[in-house]
Amino acid sequence: MIYGKRIRLRAVEREDLPKFVEWMNDPEVTNGLLMRLPLSLAEEQRWFEGLAQRPAAERVLAIDARDGDSWRIIGTTAFHDISPLDHEAEFGISIGDKRVWNQGYGTEVTWLMLKHGFETLNLNRIFLHVHADNPRAIRTYEKVGYVHEGCMRQAVYKNGKYIDVHIMSVLRSEWDEIKDK
Repeated sequence: MIYGKRIRLRAVEREDLPKFVEWMNDPEVTNGLLMRLPLSLAEEQRWFEGLAQRPAAERVLAIDARDGDSWRIIGTTAFHDISPLDHEAEFGISIGDKRVWNQGYGTEVTWLMLKHGFETLNLNRIFLHVHADNPRAIRTYEKVGYVHEGCMRQAVYKNGKYIDVHIMSVLRSEWDEIKDK
């Protein structure tokens, strides 16, 4: 497990799946994600069965927050498409539990994943795609050191409109400068 101050990142378990289905069927939660259609528990179970086939470093991690003396799942995070040749990966996060939105959990998770990516997985570049109409996420990414690289204009069609998608990244050299601040 990977521990932060208020959170831990752990392997996803089968008992997490009903919560994932609940979140992935909530339009507010999926607004900034690529989810467009309702998701069934059967589909999520098939996804879970395939998880073990992925490289260990690319498996989705559950985000747990401290809840008194125990832990409560609040979201998921992962690296996708890790390139062993280029030492880069795409970062993804979803805080599904709306009760903890705007409390800094996304920032803490994003920081922990940068640390994990650079210091454990030996990545050189971690990048992400974020919808231009998601200012809360953009602020979070900027806060931990992500830099805007570019914009894919009208790259996503969702909720009846085209949305720009920003590309942001952090390089290892940038991480080395900010990690102790």
